[in-house]
Amino acid sequence: MVLDLCRRAALAAAACVLAASLGAEAALSRKLSDRKPHEAVAAAHKMPVQGIDVSYYQGDIDWRKVGKAGVHFAYIKATEGADRADPKFLANWRAAKKAGLARGAYHFMYWCSLASDQAAWFAAQVPKDEDALPPVLDVEWNPHSKTCPRRIKRSLALAKIRVMLKAMEEHSGKRPIIYTDPKFHREVLEGEFTTHDFWLRSVAAEPDDAYEARDWALWQFTTTGRVPGVSGPVDRNSFNGTRADWQRGLKNGCLCKTPESASAND
Repeated sequence: MVLDLCRRAALAAAACVLAASLGAEAALSRKLSDRKPHEAVAAAHKMPVQGIDVSYYQGDIDWRKVGKAGVHFAYIKATEGADRADPKFLANWRAAKKAGLARGAYHFMYWCSLASDQAAWFAAQVPKDEDALPPVLDVEWNPHSKTCPRRIKRSLALAKIRVMLKAMEEHSGKRPIIYTDPKFHREVLEGEFTTHDFWLRSVAAEPDDAYEARDWALWQFTTTGRVPGVSGPVDRNSFNGTRADWQRGLKNGCLCKTPESASAND
């Protein structure tokens, strides 16, 4: 009888702890919002590991508030092309780490300069940090660019991407992630780079509906997110996995959401 009562008490205590944990997570998730939510990406808001990506456009960020709001990770713009560094990069890089967020750096590909020059520029601007997330190569067409609006041939684009990925991996010691949008993926990336994890932009559909046969690790689901600590709109992202998957990825230095990327990281 006494043992039975003890067991009941233990179960009740465990239930209370679980309820408190779930309540805390729900409270945190309510702090993260979207000014223009799209019903087709509602699932992303409920995924357990949430992140943002930022550049100097977000201005001064209170990273302590960002972390307390329930954001787990941030990707921070470091470089663009072969001669542009984000003026807020180092400040964001250091402050995000101090606030306890996992963070990584990304490079925006510029199609009108040599990939080797861009790779050298990225390496010169981004510190080597063992606890950083894998670096990201952002590849998309940029028709609104004042200096390089043109598209290049697919074969040349792929060649440039390969140069960048190799150099970024050598610099960081981690296999880079590829960020892209549906149009660029369809025209250039389909069937390519199966040993790399992908970060997919899809703001009006789930990634599996917007991309052909592409596993993914990260999903950018809105550009109009609202997050405490960021004064205006911010891109929001979710990780394709559980919290345990995320912690394993942090430990291994690879999000490894495809069998090929996991094998390549061994």
